[in-house]
Amino acid sequence: MSGQTIGVIGAGLMGHGIGYLLAAAGHTVRIYDPSAEWRNSLPERLESARALLGGEPALLGRISAHDQLPPAMKDVSFVFEAAPEKLPLKQQLFAELESLTAPETILASNSSAIPSTRIGEKLKHRGRVIGTHFWNPPHLVPLVEVIQNEKTSEAVVARTIELLRDAGKTPVHVRRDIPGFVGNRLQHALKREAIALVAAGVCDAETLDMVVKQGFGARMAVLGPLEQSDLVGLDLTLDISEVLVADLDRSAGPSPFLRAKVAAGKLGMKTGEGFRKWTPEQADAVRERLRRFLAEQAKARKKT
Repeated sequence: MSGQTIGVIGAGLMGHGIGYLLAAAGHTVRIYDPSAEWRNSLPERLESARALLGGEPALLGRISAHDQLPPAMKDVSFVFEAAPEKLPLKQQLFAELESLTAPETILASNSSAIPSTRIGEKLKHRGRVIGTHFWNPPHLVPLVEVIQNEKTSEAVVARTIELLRDAGKTPVHVRRDIPGFVGNRLQHALKREAIALVAAGVCDAETLDMVVKQGFGARMAVLGPLEQSDLVGLDLTLDISEVLVADLDRSAGPSPFLRAKVAAGKLGMKTGEGFRKWTPEQADAVRERLRRFLAEQAKARKKT
């Protein structure tokens, strides 16, 4: 499926990575962003991704930046929307896309949590709307959740999965369009219990992170939770559940401990303190550690 013209909305963290991986797969990519700041910094960020992954310099020539939506979306076969997580904005963009693109153009949203059902609910032709949840950074993390809503046609699902698989991603078919899909529901269920443990004084944040990284997290790249349950036996899994599940956090909304942190301006690495305290050097070291780890994994996958 190489050689297509694909539109990307948003030149930020997700958009530039999506654009890079599609260009690396041989497609022409037009990235629209109304922000001159994001457009001006796009070449540097794309070059950083290319250098990290060892891509051919010529592939960046297949990517162009645009400040107007109509020329960016002219004659595209796919559009990947990576705009901010605001439902009215996404609905407005999809309404514009419906008028600018051909009826067979697939309109895909990269929302991390908003169902594409909501995003496309005001469109006339809803069968071409689909969710494609890339993980950050999209050019390094292999998974893409392809979320089918009630109106999405089977042909649109198949075409989307084919495009992503040909681009070297690992697309998975999510058959119900629910908030958070699969990955973020699992991730935030873990975060809810993690925050509750720290708030209750069971351990500090550093200890909790170490338990995950050096404990069950060390095997999660090769062993999923249900695979692990089958490995140890569902009888043992049930026995542990009988003791543990009733004691897990059941907060109906966000943790008061989390709300208090945000209200106090303790937002994480960007403010120097969140659940843990961070110097700028420590924060940069974490970002670089993650970047290098994911890049090494991506390079290893290309060799296999």
